[in-house]
Amino acid sequence: MSYLTDNISQFINTYYLDPIRTDDGYNLVNTFTWAVVLGICIFGVFRLLEKLEVKITPRFILSILPFVLAGSSLRVLEDSPAGIFHPPFSYLLITPNIYFLVFGITVVCLWLSIRLQKAGLVKEYHSIFAGFGLAWFLLNLGTLLYYENIVVAYVPVFVLGAGIGLTFTFYMVARRLKSSIFTDPLNLSILLAHMLDASSTYIGIDKLGYFEKHVLPSYLIKLTDTALVMYPLKLIIFVGVLYALDTQFEKDEESNNLKMLIKMVILILGLSPATRNTIRMMLGI
Repeated sequence: MSYLTDNISQFINTYYLDPIRTDDGYNLVNTFTWAVVLGICIFGVFRLLEKLEVKITPRFILSILPFVLAGSSLRVLEDSPAGIFHPPFSYLLITPNIYFLVFGITVVCLWLSIRLQKAGLVKEYHSIFAGFGLAWFLLNLGTLLYYENIVVAYVPVFVLGAGIGLTFTFYMVARRLKSSIFTDPLNLSILLAHMLDASSTYIGIDKLGYFEKHVLPSYLIKLTDTALVMYPLKLIIFVGVLYALDTQFEKDEESNNLKMLIKMVILILGLSPATRNTIRMMLGI
């Protein structure tokens, strides 16, 4: 019994706890686990938003983006060599724990914003909700700039320029092909988020000496010897997933709400690492 317990303990430490303590990134085991947890969480969030009577619209997605920026900048605060946070609290700011922390704070702010609307104190909740997230992001950014100096100022310029340029090029091609799916503003926003992520990965790994922590991108980068592979990888996934979402879902309101939630999650999965990577590199962390 002791032997079995020791093996289970070693397995949990090796594949789950040690990567969190040392921030070494991902392995096949925890990658699969977090993917399953994400899938379960999507349906949990779907039911929670239904209970809060929140309809997932492009406006709602826009209002939640400041919280993505806040969560990403909070992660950089933990990365900072200034030692702003210390264990055990700092463990909460490492993936995947930080997702649950940011999610909890976001839900509280959403609930409060809806209550303010119902009490007649605000006309609608989207603006005040986004305001909470923006204030949090600016607080994080201000703290970072207090402790750190801007070292590589061209990083955000390149990331934004490359991301916007590639997204615009894709849009022009899709427009010429008369594709309603790939000229849709929300779908293009998702592509932009992932092109920003690919651009931050490319400049970080190929030009500034950073390394990739995720399993599949790390394998492909080593295979091709360049992080440029992130661009076609992102495009292939983007085209396939969004085409399936926009053609295979039913047209009823519940299905559309679930589809919009999945799109929101995909957008967050691109924008979050793009923001973190860009801020880290800009500050030389």
